[in-house]
Amino acid sequence: MSIPDWQLPAGVNRGLWDYLHARDMIAHYDENIQTAPLARVDIAFCERVFPTPGRLLDLGCGTGRLCAHFTPKGFHCIGVDLSDEMLEIARHKVPAARFVKANIVEPLEFPDASLDYIACLFSTWGMICGAENRAQVLAHVFRLLKPGGRFVVHVHNRYFRGLGWKRVVQQWWKTLWGSPDAGDLTMPQAYGGAPLTLHHFTRREVRQLLERHGLMVTHELAVDAAGEPARGSRVYGWLFASQKSPEAS
Repeated sequence: MSIPDWQLPAGVNRGLWDYLHARDMIAHYDENIQTAPLARVDIAFCERVFPTPGRLLDLGCGTGRLCAHFTPKGFHCIGVDLSDEMLEIARHKVPAARFVKANIVEPLEFPDASLDYIACLFSTWGMICGAENRAQVLAHVFRLLKPGGRFVVHVHNRYFRGLGWKRVVQQWWKTLWGSPDAGDLTMPQAYGGAPLTLHHFTRREVRQLLERHGLMVTHELAVDAAGEPARGSRVYGWLFASQKSPEAS
């Protein structure tokens, strides 16, 4: 599916659009994700944070991995994604779940305070272009969560040593001087499309953004590229769990 740049959805650049509609990527998505260490770690993290059945929304659900795990456990699962091709697979895989095509930057058509749990995994949040668009996602999360509801997000580490020391130093300086593109790392598209830009976060940045949007951090897990607990420059990324105040309206 091809559309002109001026018609791209908010927060989506050409690289992300090409990725979301890459036939080869979609055809092997489930196979590749099953072998990814993070796929094991983030499910276990969500099980810890989502202890009892409730209404669960997966932002950027892909082919329905999270819904496939939690639906049999009694959760009412909803998946949102921009890829028609991925959603078609998800609907066949988890017929009991509900899947909706939507842009998570824009207001989602669910009632206020109607969800117990929301997840945004596999660096989906970082794929969104523009700090204002990423902040908008958190505003939607706060609106949709019930008081006491929980949100889990995965992000990549801006200073991961696997990025190479030149990139890490460059990002350190950009962050120090408050550059508007600090954390934005562009890499070749593995599936033949335009280069893909992925925002890499600092730990402090994530915590501040969550708290600024009324989501208080309750759990945090730093992992290396193998999915094992890590510290310092070995941290490939983090999983954060946060909660909307039980008193919030």
